[in-house]
Amino acid sequence: MKKYLLSSVAAIGLVAAGAAAAADLPSRKGPVAAPVYYPPVFTWTGFYVGVNAGYGFGQIDSTNLGIIGGYDDPDGFIGGGQIGYNYQIGQWVVGLEADFQGADLKASATDPVLGVRASNEMQWFGTVRGRVGYAFDRFLPYVTGGFAYGSVKNKISTPFGSASNDNTQYGWTLGGGLEYAFTNNLTAKIEYLYVDLDKESFNVPGGTFNANVETKFSVVRAGLNYKF
Repeated sequence: MKKYLLSSVAAIGLVAAGAAAAADLPSRKGPVAAPVYYPPVFTWTGFYVGVNAGYGFGQIDSTNLGIIGGYDDPDGFIGGGQIGYNYQIGQWVVGLEADFQGADLKASATDPVLGVRASNEMQWFGTVRGRVGYAFDRFLPYVTGGFAYGSVKNKISTPFGSASNDNTQYGWTLGGGLEYAFTNNLTAKIEYLYVDLDKESFNVPGGTFNANVETKFSVVRAGLNYKF
């Protein structure tokens, strides 16, 4: 009986030793492949704020100031900031943007024979615009348009006196641009806008009629945006 017991114990020990040795053998499986990394897809959706700077140039249209002739063309530096929101649907991107600009646009007209001088000056303007674009990944060409407003000061001097007004005028704007996302948060753009502000009317000193002055100008600017 003891023989059988000893034989059984010995057999169990051999089986256990073999199992332990097998566990220590190297695995026949190959190396585990690292998971594939897929970078997140860029989206234009989100709020953004930014700054811009550029050049403005335009023309001043007037009526009932024919004795002076036409105004020279205003031009000068413009710069300011913008805030907006984009929403991407497939490759289409729709958004809303508002901007406020400081400006240095001046124009004048003179008749030295009659002693008549007129001037037009804009110190600031702003727009509230819709935007529609078609995204090619990080490139976004777009069109934009909407409401425009600006501070316009008109002045005229004659031998009979002078008159001026300094009002906020309203109108419309239309344009387009191209924006590129350097990172998921930083984008840059170039943009063109045409702005047409409504006519301003004021009485000409020494006359019994009103003069109408309309301010129209173009803006070419570059900007940087931070997207949240």
